[in-house]
Amino acid sequence: MTDFVIRRHARVDESHLPETLPPLIRQIYARRGVESAEQLQLSAKGLLHFDSLQGVDKAIDILVQSQHRHITICGDFDADGATSTALLVTALTELGFTRVNYRVPNRMTEGYGLSVAMVEQLAARGTEIIITVDNGIAANEAAERAQQLGLQVIITDHHLAPATLPPADAIVNPNQPGCNFASKNLAGVGVAFYLMLALRARFRELGTEQLPSLANWLDLVALGTVADVVPLDYNNRIMVQQGLARIRHGVCRPGIAALLEVAGRDRAQLQAADLGFALAPRINAAGRLDDISLGIECLLADGERAAELAQQLDQLNRERRSIEAGMREHAEQIVSQLQFDNQGQVPDLLTLYEPDWHAGVIGIVAGRLKDNVNRPVVVFASEDEETLKGSARSVKGLHIRDLLERIDTVEPGIITRFGGHAMAAGLTLPKHKLSEFTRVAQAIASDWLTEEQKEAVYWSDGELNDDQLSLDSVLQLQQAGPWGQGFPEPLFDGQFYVVSQRIVGSQHLKLVLRSPAGGVLDAIAFNVDTQVWPNESISHVEILYKPQLNHFRGRTNVQLLVEQIRQVR
Repeated sequence: MTDFVIRRHARVDESHLPETLPPLIRQIYARRGVESAEQLQLSAKGLLHFDSLQGVDKAIDILVQSQHRHITICGDFDADGATSTALLVTALTELGFTRVNYRVPNRMTEGYGLSVAMVEQLAARGTEIIITVDNGIAANEAAERAQQLGLQVIITDHHLAPATLPPADAIVNPNQPGCNFASKNLAGVGVAFYLMLALRARFRELGTEQLPSLANWLDLVALGTVADVVPLDYNNRIMVQQGLARIRHGVCRPGIAALLEVAGRDRAQLQAADLGFALAPRINAAGRLDDISLGIECLLADGERAAELAQQLDQLNRERRSIEAGMREHAEQIVSQLQFDNQGQVPDLLTLYEPDWHAGVIGIVAGRLKDNVNRPVVVFASEDEETLKGSARSVKGLHIRDLLERIDTVEPGIITRFGGHAMAAGLTLPKHKLSEFTRVAQAIASDWLTEEQKEAVYWSDGELNDDQLSLDSVLQLQQAGPWGQGFPEPLFDGQFYVVSQRIVGSQHLKLVLRSPAGGVLDAIAFNVDTQVWPNESISHVEILYKPQLNHFRGRTNVQLLVEQIRQVR
């Protein structure tokens, strides 16, 4: 693990929060922007209403007249796209739509989102209405082609809108110009859920009876929202919390239950992090190595079929991890051999390419390298003989999609297409443009990055005493969530004495630590440098950690999940 800087959050005013809460949790909430006791009530009644979501009325006007028309859901090949697709297919069916299917492009052969070729294919198959989920806001040519062929298009998306919107019949996206919906942080599955909320309300106004409760789809909303790493603002926290509660109580679709089973997660103890680190990678593995339809079908399946598909997804995820590990090791070797500047400093942006790298996992490798060097990283693989496909991951403070847009503005023609968010983006470019891309990207990154942003800085909520590391206190911390992007799980720091240390698995460091006050705790650090650890000469360490409850063989104890570790000299 690289060197790091720990900074502790300053104390903030917490007087507006209930005094019945433990002081530690009051302070954690206040630091994360909780402004009132009402924001701690994560009831579904607190959800924003759909009426301020621009374009939703137009979309509903089309749908209420289309229950027997041929509708195709066009999704994306990640967990957000898979959950969005499964949600619309099942919800529309239960709302009385009789001809609903889906079509998701293959990552390797077709690329991202709704395309002209896909529109032509769907038209030939009799599709009358296309509904995009988690994509479409930049599908201008595809929407134009659909218009020419007489298809109606409803775009539901959450990505940033381009200067010119597609000529769709309706666009539902909280991030489109003029939309007053208060939460701009909906995932694709959140937008799809809101579309169904509005549709159900319209059917109720029209006198339709026996309408399904849309709470039945909150398990999918929770999974897709956490998987897409969107900020957990108050509205998203409500949906995630409500979905988690349903899963914990066994009120979820069989595919999610089957994925929990193969991942070895206890449903009753489920946390938001389990959705992001256990379920989402298994769904994503289908889109990375095979076809995301496997993940979608798992979410749609019942009984033995759900269990069978979950096993297939688990196996794909194992293959994905193996491929990723090999690529990451290769990439780290390349980075170690790079000739940096005279001071040995890492470039302000790294680009890496190898012809035999798998395009399905370049994003994961870019993310791992970004964490290692604390710089924006773009990893490329071959899309075909003349084209490279890239995946970019950035550090806090540098908006990677804006950087790509800047490159496209100052040097048009380098990038063929691009899209994404602040921290992650994708792009394609001609192979012969790679060196030019690297030159321009590094120059812009150098202009934009500050010295502080180049530091590996971690913010801590302070030091915990032995009483605060008790079972009851750690349980209170877990229950204070859901934690996630924009509402981060608390991190703590402290110094401990090493009682024992050993490697488990391939690269995981298992520790027994003793606090200065004498408390003994288990700890684990994942993916450590095995050339450094274990090291019997190290008896005193400083760690950055998350306290967790570890459930094993019917027993529960506190375990520290180590994020960073270094010797105290």
